[in-house]
Amino acid sequence: MEFLTLTKENHVAYVTIHRPPANALASGLLEELSKLLDEVETSNDVRVILLHGEGRFFSAGADIKEFTTIETEEDFGKLAKKGQDLFERIESFPKPVIAAIHGAALGGGLELAMSCHIRLVTETAKLGLPELQLGLVPGFAGSQRLPRYVGMAKAAEMLFTSEPITGVEAVQWGLANHAYSEEELMPKAKELALKIAKKSPVSISAAIELLKYGKSESFYKGVTRESELFGKVFRSKDGQEGIAAFMEKREPHFTGE
Repeated sequence: MEFLTLTKENHVAYVTIHRPPANALASGLLEELSKLLDEVETSNDVRVILLHGEGRFFSAGADIKEFTTIETEEDFGKLAKKGQDLFERIESFPKPVIAAIHGAALGGGLELAMSCHIRLVTETAKLGLPELQLGLVPGFAGSQRLPRYVGMAKAAEMLFTSEPITGVEAVQWGLANHAYSEEELMPKAKELALKIAKKSPVSISAAIELLKYGKSESFYKGVTRESELFGKVFRSKDGQEGIAAFMEKREPHFTGE
Protein backbone atom coordinates (compact mmCIF):
# COMPACT_ATOMS: atom_id res chain seq x y z
CA MET A 1 0.00 0.00 0.00
CA GLU A 2 1.15 3.53 -0.77
CA PHE A 3 -0.31 5.47 2.16
CA LEU A 4 -0.76 2.86 4.90
CA THR A 5 1.48 0.29 6.55
CA LEU A 6 0.18 -2.70 8.47
CA THR A 7 2.04 -4.78 11.02
CA LYS A 8 0.54 -7.49 13.24
CA GLU A 9 1.72 -8.53 16.68
CA ASN A 10 -0.03 -10.28 19.59
CA HIS A 11 -3.45 -10.04 17.89
CA VAL A 12 -3.07 -6.27 17.37
CA ALA A 13 -2.93 -4.70 13.88
CA TYR A 14 -0.81 -1.55 13.91
CA VAL A 15 -1.92 0.71 11.05
CA THR A 16 0.20 3.76 10.23
CA ILE A 17 -0.89 6.62 7.95
CA HIS A 18 2.01 8.03 5.97
CA ARG A 19 1.08 10.64 3.41
CA PRO A 20 3.42 13.60 4.02
CA PRO A 21 3.32 16.36 4.95
CA ALA A 22 -0.02 16.26 6.80
CA ASN A 23 -1.47 12.76 6.21
CA ALA A 24 -4.40 14.39 4.40
CA LEU A 25 -7.27 12.04 3.60
CA ALA A 26 -7.18 11.88 -0.20
CA SER A 27 -9.60 9.46 -1.86
CA GLY A 28 -6.71 7.07 -2.60
CA LEU A 29 -5.90 6.85 1.10
CA LEU A 30 -9.55 6.20 1.97
CA GLU A 31 -9.68 3.40 -0.62
CA GLU A 32 -6.57 1.82 0.89
CA LEU A 33 -8.13 2.02 4.35
CA SER A 34 -11.25 0.25 3.06
CA LYS A 35 -9.14 -2.56 1.57
CA LEU A 36 -7.13 -2.85 4.77
CA LEU A 37 -10.35 -3.27 6.75
CA ASP A 38 -11.34 -6.08 4.37
CA GLU A 39 -8.05 -7.80 5.17
CA VAL A 40 -8.10 -7.50 8.96
CA GLU A 41 -11.81 -8.25 9.31
CA THR A 42 -11.29 -11.83 8.11
CA SER A 43 -7.93 -12.32 9.85
CA ASN A 44 -7.99 -14.55 12.92
CA ASP A 45 -4.64 -13.02 13.89
CA VAL A 46 -6.24 -9.59 14.44
CA ARG A 47 -8.51 -8.74 17.35
CA VAL A 48 -7.80 -4.99 17.74
CA ILE A 49 -6.73 -2.24 15.30
CA LEU A 50 -4.50 0.63 16.46
CA LEU A 51 -4.44 3.55 14.04
CA HIS A 52 -1.89 6.36 14.17
CA GLY A 53 -0.10 8.82 11.92
CA GLU A 54 3.54 9.02 10.91
CA GLY A 55 5.41 12.32 11.10
CA ARG A 56 4.05 15.46 12.74
CA PHE A 57 0.31 14.71 12.58
CA PHE A 58 -2.35 12.06 12.99
CA SER A 59 -4.17 13.65 10.04
CA ALA A 60 -4.58 17.36 9.41
CA GLY A 61 -7.69 17.14 7.26
CA ALA A 62 -8.99 16.28 3.83
CA ASP A 63 -6.98 16.89 0.67
CA ILE A 64 -8.05 20.41 -0.36
CA LYS A 65 -6.09 20.20 -3.60
CA GLU A 66 -8.22 17.22 -4.58
CA PHE A 67 -11.33 19.34 -3.93
CA THR A 68 -10.28 21.71 -6.73
CA THR A 69 -10.56 18.85 -9.26
CA ILE A 70 -14.24 18.24 -8.44
CA GLU A 71 -16.62 20.33 -10.53
CA THR A 72 -20.23 19.45 -9.69
CA GLU A 73 -22.33 19.64 -6.56
CA GLU A 74 -23.39 16.01 -7.07
CA ASP A 75 -19.80 14.74 -7.32
CA PHE A 76 -18.87 16.62 -4.17
CA GLY A 77 -21.85 15.05 -2.40
CA LYS A 78 -20.70 11.62 -3.60
CA LEU A 79 -17.23 12.27 -2.16
CA ALA A 80 -18.83 13.04 1.19
CA LYS A 81 -21.02 9.92 1.04
CA LYS A 82 -17.97 7.76 0.30
CA GLY A 83 -16.15 9.02 3.39
CA GLN A 84 -19.29 8.77 5.51
CA ASP A 85 -19.84 5.14 4.52
CA LEU A 86 -16.23 4.22 5.32
CA PHE A 87 -16.32 5.91 8.72
CA GLU A 88 -19.68 4.30 9.51
CA ARG A 89 -18.05 0.97 8.72
CA ILE A 90 -15.22 1.74 11.15
CA GLU A 91 -17.66 2.63 13.94
CA SER A 92 -19.58 -0.60 13.25
CA PHE A 93 -16.45 -2.71 12.71
CA PRO A 94 -16.62 -6.01 14.66
CA LYS A 95 -13.11 -5.45 16.03
CA PRO A 96 -12.22 -2.45 18.23
CA VAL A 97 -10.45 0.43 16.47
CA ILE A 98 -8.29 2.72 18.61
CA ALA A 99 -6.97 6.06 17.32
CA ALA A 100 -3.68 7.27 18.83
CA ILE A 101 -3.57 10.98 18.02
CA HIS A 102 -0.55 13.25 18.12
CA GLY A 103 0.10 16.63 16.51
CA ALA A 104 -3.29 17.31 15.01
CA ALA A 105 -6.56 15.65 14.01
CA LEU A 106 -8.35 18.33 12.02
CA GLY A 107 -11.29 18.26 9.62
CA GLY A 108 -11.40 14.85 7.95
CA GLY A 109 -8.67 13.69 10.32
CA LEU A 110 -10.89 14.33 13.33
CA GLU A 111 -13.86 12.80 11.51
CA LEU A 112 -11.79 9.64 11.03
CA ALA A 113 -10.76 9.66 14.69
CA MET A 114 -14.36 10.16 15.84
CA SER A 115 -15.41 7.05 13.93
CA CYS A 116 -12.97 4.95 15.97
CA HIS A 117 -14.22 3.32 19.16
CA ILE A 118 -11.56 4.85 21.43
CA ARG A 119 -9.39 7.97 21.07
CA LEU A 120 -6.10 8.49 22.90
CA VAL A 121 -4.36 11.85 22.46
CA THR A 122 -1.24 13.72 23.39
CA GLU A 123 -1.82 16.59 25.80
CA THR A 124 -0.83 19.18 23.18
CA ALA A 125 -2.62 17.64 20.18
CA LYS A 126 -5.04 19.91 18.32
CA LEU A 127 -8.50 18.54 17.52
CA GLY A 128 -11.02 20.50 15.50
CA LEU A 129 -13.31 20.89 12.50
CA PRO A 130 -12.09 24.05 10.70
CA GLU A 131 -14.17 23.58 7.53
CA LEU A 132 -16.11 26.84 7.99
CA GLN A 133 -12.77 28.67 7.72
CA LEU A 134 -12.85 27.56 4.05
CA GLY A 135 -16.50 28.45 3.57
CA LEU A 136 -17.44 24.75 3.73
CA VAL A 137 -19.04 22.36 6.22
CA PRO A 138 -17.81 18.96 7.46
CA GLY A 139 -18.59 16.18 5.01
CA PHE A 140 -17.57 12.91 6.67
CA ALA A 141 -20.28 12.90 9.39
CA GLY A 142 -18.36 15.33 11.61
CA SER A 143 -21.39 17.56 12.07
CA GLN A 144 -23.28 14.59 13.55
CA ARG A 145 -20.56 12.83 15.59
CA LEU A 146 -19.02 15.89 17.27
CA PRO A 147 -22.20 16.89 19.21
CA ARG A 148 -22.55 13.28 20.42
CA TYR A 149 -19.20 13.61 22.18
CA VAL A 150 -18.92 17.24 23.31
CA GLY A 151 -22.57 18.37 23.41
CA MET A 152 -24.44 20.74 21.12
CA ALA A 153 -23.13 24.05 22.48
CA LYS A 154 -19.43 23.11 22.40
CA ALA A 155 -19.83 21.56 18.94
CA ALA A 156 -21.44 24.78 17.73
CA GLU A 157 -18.54 26.82 19.15
CA MET A 158 -15.92 24.56 17.55
CA LEU A 159 -17.69 24.66 14.16
CA PHE A 160 -18.51 28.38 14.13
CA THR A 161 -15.04 29.55 15.25
CA SER A 162 -12.96 26.84 13.48
CA GLU A 163 -10.74 26.87 16.59
CA PRO A 164 -9.36 23.50 17.75
CA ILE A 165 -9.17 22.25 21.31
CA THR A 166 -6.14 20.63 22.93
CA GLY A 167 -5.80 16.96 23.82
CA VAL A 168 -6.31 17.81 27.50
CA GLU A 169 -9.49 19.74 26.66
CA ALA A 170 -10.65 16.89 24.40
CA VAL A 171 -10.59 14.53 27.40
CA GLN A 172 -12.43 17.08 29.56
CA TRP A 173 -15.16 17.42 26.92
CA GLY A 174 -15.51 13.68 26.31
CA LEU A 175 -14.01 13.72 22.82
CA ALA A 176 -10.99 11.63 23.87
CA ASN A 177 -10.50 8.92 26.50
CA HIS A 178 -7.04 9.77 27.84
CA ALA A 179 -4.31 12.38 27.24
CA TYR A 180 -0.63 11.51 27.53
CA SER A 181 2.77 13.07 26.91
CA GLU A 182 4.30 12.58 23.46
CA GLU A 183 6.57 9.84 24.84
CA GLU A 184 3.75 7.98 26.59
CA LEU A 185 1.14 7.98 23.80
CA MET A 186 2.14 4.91 21.80
CA PRO A 187 3.25 2.74 24.77
CA LYS A 188 -0.07 3.51 26.51
CA ALA A 189 -2.02 2.87 23.28
CA LYS A 190 -0.29 -0.49 22.83
CA GLU A 191 -0.95 -1.37 26.48
CA LEU A 192 -4.67 -0.69 26.00
CA ALA A 193 -4.82 -2.57 22.68
CA LEU A 194 -3.17 -5.64 24.22
CA LYS A 195 -5.56 -5.54 27.19
CA ILE A 196 -8.55 -5.53 24.84
CA ALA A 197 -7.00 -8.22 22.60
CA LYS A 198 -7.15 -10.67 25.52
CA LYS A 199 -10.94 -10.50 25.55
CA SER A 200 -13.16 -12.95 23.68
CA PRO A 201 -13.59 -11.78 20.07
CA VAL A 202 -17.17 -13.09 20.21
CA SER A 203 -18.12 -10.93 23.19
CA ILE A 204 -16.22 -7.88 21.89
CA SER A 205 -18.07 -8.07 18.57
CA ALA A 206 -21.38 -8.38 20.42
CA ALA A 207 -20.54 -5.37 22.61
CA ILE A 208 -19.74 -3.26 19.53
CA GLU A 209 -23.07 -4.20 17.99
CA LEU A 210 -24.88 -3.23 21.19
CA LEU A 211 -23.12 0.13 21.39
CA LYS A 212 -24.53 0.99 17.95
CA TYR A 213 -28.01 1.27 19.46
CA GLY A 214 -26.91 4.52 21.09
CA LYS A 215 -27.26 6.18 17.68
CA SER A 216 -30.70 7.56 16.86
CA GLU A 217 -32.55 7.63 13.56
CA SER A 218 -31.92 11.38 13.42
CA PHE A 219 -28.15 10.70 13.25
CA TYR A 220 -28.55 8.95 9.91
CA LYS A 221 -30.93 11.62 8.62
CA GLY A 222 -28.35 14.21 9.62
CA VAL A 223 -25.56 12.39 7.82
CA THR A 224 -27.62 12.21 4.62
CA ARG A 225 -28.41 15.92 4.81
CA GLU A 226 -24.75 16.70 5.56
CA SER A 227 -23.59 15.15 2.27
CA GLU A 228 -26.23 17.15 0.36
CA LEU A 229 -25.24 20.45 2.00
CA PHE A 230 -21.55 19.60 1.63
CA GLY A 231 -22.05 19.62 -2.15
CA LYS A 232 -24.31 22.69 -2.15
CA VAL A 233 -21.97 24.79 0.01
CA PHE A 234 -18.97 23.70 -2.07
CA ARG A 235 -20.58 25.06 -5.24
CA SER A 236 -21.48 28.40 -3.63
CA LYS A 237 -19.37 31.48 -4.34
CA ASP A 238 -18.24 31.50 -0.72
CA GLY A 239 -17.19 27.84 -0.97
CA GLN A 240 -15.12 28.50 -4.07
CA GLU A 241 -13.61 31.62 -2.47
CA GLY A 242 -12.70 29.69 0.69
CA ILE A 243 -10.89 26.99 -1.24
CA ALA A 244 -9.11 29.56 -3.46
CA ALA A 245 -8.02 31.50 -0.38
CA PHE A 246 -6.68 28.34 1.24
CA MET A 247 -4.69 27.42 -1.87
CA GLU A 248 -3.35 30.98 -2.17
CA LYS A 249 -2.59 31.15 1.58
CA ARG A 250 -4.66 34.27 2.18
CA GLU A 251 -7.69 35.35 4.23
CA PRO A 252 -11.00 34.48 2.52
CA HIS A 253 -13.50 37.24 1.75
CA PHE A 254 -17.00 35.86 2.13
CA THR A 255 -20.01 37.69 0.65
CA GLY A 256 -22.87 35.39 1.64
CA GLU A 257 -23.44 34.08 -1.88
